[in-house]
Amino acid sequence: MDIIARAFKDKKSLVVFITGGDPNIETTAKLIPAIAEAGADLIEIGIPFSDPVAEGPVIQAASERALASGTTTDKLFEMVARVNRQVQIPLLFMTYLNPIYAYGKERFLTACRDTGIAGIIVPDMPFEEKGDLSEECTKFEIDLVSMVAPTSHERIAMIAKEAEGFLYCVSSLGVTGVRSQIHADIEKVVAQAKKFTDVPCAIGFGISNPVQAKNMARFADGVIVGSAIVNIIGEHGRNCIEPVKKFVKTMKEAIENE
Repeated sequence: MDIIARAFKDKKSLVVFITGGDPNIETTAKLIPAIAEAGADLIEIGIPFSDPVAEGPVIQAASERALASGTTTDKLFEMVARVNRQVQIPLLFMTYLNPIYAYGKERFLTACRDTGIAGIIVPDMPFEEKGDLSEECTKFEIDLVSMVAPTSHERIAMIAKEAEGFLYCVSSLGVTGVRSQIHADIEKVVAQAKKFTDVPCAIGFGISNPVQAKNMARFADGVIVGSAIVNIIGEHGRNCIEPVKKFVKTMKEAIENE
């Protein structure tokens, strides 16, 4: 289960988020190896959902486009099974409790294991309530990635001690989206978490340009970029492959040269 942690070994890692099926499944299938080739170390694939509570308008719109194109969880699993043979980096799903339980918890995690999904991120699952899902993830050898935020305070130690894969450090309050400013306390959050875990700490929510990425990589093990890439996909549609590759290369170079 240490495949994710190994992606952070001896380097600053770039984690890229895309919404699965945006603008359609086949474009996502082409994007994943292209993003890996451009330098990403992990890829989070968002399962489109009609009520993504942690997402801002950019990723909400991507979910709507994906659902409109006919994307389903079954189609995403089929696509991941094909694409995982083409890439050497971990693939993760970001989803919500409702889609997991609607699909069937054991069926969902069995499919994750069988298609090579290395971990899942579930933003609407409180840490205190993760037990049932955590036990199943352990059974199927899937990392359940935890999240901490500047508002986590005394809970940081508790969450960090049980972190798997990597610890997702939320840089800003509110929902996902491109931001001009990153929360000043995020460096303190990372420093506090590192007192209690050897699991890599990656910063996400709002990082949208090379300067921000470079600044975050100075004290974190990795940087997560989502809405900025989803914006490019939304702008270019099926012709997004090359623009996304160019952006990913730029972000990777920034964190390598921090």
